[in-house]
Amino acid sequence: MQPTTARVGRDLKAALARCEERLEDAVGLGIENVAVPAATTLAAGGKRLRPLLVIACAGSGRNASEDVVRAAASVELVHMATLVHDDLLDGATIRRGHETIVSSHGPDAAIQVGDYLFARAFAELAATGHPESVGMLAQAALDLSCGELAQGRAACDLALREEAYTDRVRRKTASLFAAACRIGALLGGGSDDVQQRVADFGEAVGMAFQIFDDILDITGSTDATGKRRGADLRDGTITLPMIYAIQDEPALVDLIRGATDEEAIAVACDRLVGHSGVQRARARALAYVADARAVLDGDLAGANRDALVLVADGVVDRYA
Repeated sequence: MQPTTARVGRDLKAALARCEERLEDAVGLGIENVAVPAATTLAAGGKRLRPLLVIACAGSGRNASEDVVRAAASVELVHMATLVHDDLLDGATIRRGHETIVSSHGPDAAIQVGDYLFARAFAELAATGHPESVGMLAQAALDLSCGELAQGRAACDLALREEAYTDRVRRKTASLFAAACRIGALLGGGSDDVQQRVADFGEAVGMAFQIFDDILDITGSTDATGKRRGADLRDGTITLPMIYAIQDEPALVDLIRGATDEEAIAVACDRLVGHSGVQRARARALAYVADARAVLDGDLAGANRDALVLVADGVVDRYA
């Protein structure tokens, strides 16, 4: 397990282990040409933050219901599907230190596996018999799609405004964090107010997670991130540290625009590492973490507050 999930209590670890088994069963149900690469994607691991959020917001642990475990698996399957499709769109060759499906099996396989994982996700959640939760995940999937489209439209737009970036991140990343929390609270019997509060928590954590991820794309090593450094520069994705850096130093537009080959990408990353724009982006991410923690004040109807705080702090730890 990754650092955050490794530090949760025994009961949550037990529920996460059951979720992992459910994921293995779910991806293994397809025909060989999708099941095998899907299983490879699963075996590459991951933080499993989204399943942890479902389980924690349901107030479940060792005795988590089968519905909660299925719901946790369904949210992770959607996440896995988006990663497979993202790698296809980005032409990525490495994910979590392993060769991507598009690199090892080709673009057609990546499309098929991503579609299969999406379908398996909704099959798992539908089996719980909670149609409202299916609607929540469907809305998140729609938001993910709209966020991806917005990112594609804004490729190489060096005049991108912060508001457009945050709206894209809210859809593309934070929406699934929020849905995981809301679904967990729903299955745990939380009121509408509790569901909204934990969803607000999830959204804030998701925003921070993505901003830190965008910073790591510039400052991190391949060994640390499992991806090639400068992936956003490589595919023209303009991120918050770049937006802030350009605001602070407009001349950087030419450097970022010219980062079209590996040498230029490395130069641009090295130039941005210690820049004030990166520090401003980090401060913005930390503000989202503070917002997330503040949401947890008050009655959460049985949700595991300690685990949620651990997730919020783990987002920061990942950057550090």
